[in-house]
Amino acid sequence: LPLQDVYKIGGIGTVPVGRVETGVLKPGMVVVFAPANITTEVKSVEMHHEALSEALPGDNVGFNVKNVSVKELRRGYVAGDSKNSPPRGAQDF
Repeated sequence: LPLQDVYKIGGIGTVPVGRVETGVLKPGMVVVFAPANITTEVKSVEMHHEALSEALPGDNVGFNVKNVSVKELRRGYVAGDSKNSPPRGAQDF
């Protein structure tokens, strides 16, 4: 999931936003943000202000993450499942 933007929402916390490209995104999943190599847990997933139990490819979603500040994440970072081929920077092309 490439990040389109990152927001700080009062009472909720840090909310990265982007479109799910492959796989699924669920609350409780542990995700890694590349290239910063930040690992965190997804607290909730929302699409158009409605909570989702699972986000599928093509869904534009916002998801709340634990213990990560807005300053640590940036547009263009990629979030992925930490247990299933997590994203990471390439050595070279």
